[in-house]
Amino acid sequence: MFEKSFITDCEGPLTLNDNAFELCAHFIENGDELFKTLSLYDDYLVDVVKKEGYKAGNTLKLILPFFVLENLKNDDLISFSQNNICSVRDSKFLLKYLKESMNTYIVSTSYGQYIEALSNYMEFPFENTYFTDVDVDGLHLNDEELAKIAEFKKQILESPEDYELFDNIFFVEIPKMSIYEKIKQIDVVGGLGKKLAIDDIIEKDSIDVNQILYIGDSITDVEPLQFARENDGISISFNGNEYPLKVAEIAIVSPSAITTAVIADIYSNYDKSKVLKFIEEYNLQINIEELFEKYSICQDICEKFFEVFDDEKYPIIKLIDEENYEKILKESVSMRNNIRGEDIGGLG
Repeated sequence: MFEKSFITDCEGPLTLNDNAFELCAHFIENGDELFKTLSLYDDYLVDVVKKEGYKAGNTLKLILPFFVLENLKNDDLISFSQNNICSVRDSKFLLKYLKESMNTYIVSTSYGQYIEALSNYMEFPFENTYFTDVDVDGLHLNDEELAKIAEFKKQILESPEDYELFDNIFFVEIPKMSIYEKIKQIDVVGGLGKKLAIDDIIEKDSIDVNQILYIGDSITDVEPLQFARENDGISISFNGNEYPLKVAEIAIVSPSAITTAVIADIYSNYDKSKVLKFIEEYNLQINIEELFEKYSICQDICEKFFEVFDDEKYPIIKLIDEENYEKILKESVSMRNNIRGEDIGGLG
């Protein structure tokens, strides 16, 4: 067992996918618009309404009746996931390095079918993952209910900003259906759900709460990032949108996961203060190769880093403050959209 733990979201830091979005776009007519609309509604419930008992990432529950409408099955999720993994550059290298240096976990809002496919692709132990466990085969609607769901879909697409309509659909009408009891029992691993996963990791591995590095990129990562920062751990927004950037201490803006490996290597060998000192010196525009040597960064990481970047295009690694927040946000969202596509990058 290692002294420190690295815990990461998967979409953003490791992959360019948003599996649920892509499932909708592939299997549901106008599914891309449907998912984006419900994702914005999800953000509204979390960030504006602050609905009691509602977790960030519950879009994965809201969309399920529309999966049933299309007769989507577990095998469809598995097959699609296996054939549609698009990883961030050098993310497999990162995970290979991390497995050998720290307790490493993936904590993701994604469906388990995708995380298992990702684990196999990344050669990462599936038992070290947390995910949203959904059995689509166990969800059923009768003919009358299917007709209602089809009408709800039409209404949502026609009135994408009518959140009173959405409230009625998802918190009045669908709860009357038999499917609701099973959907209600699904525990989405997002927001508070990710924080609970970290609690489980801490207990299971007897980890000190101030020995955690957490990296995320979206609204579902706010609680775990806050937890890591409040307990003097390392909290990183990787190509994040405004939600993680508001709570994380460190911002990384990079097309490659090798940048994260640099920080992880320093943290693994030293402590948080050394990481913060490195970031300070990194931004003084001194000789970066000499700086890496000074901090004894792993030779394989050094070679990979300088293979990816030249001295004109080094990635952003900065401590976030009020003065640089807006500039970092602009750069981060731009990178996020450039490498993930605007449809996926724009999701909360």
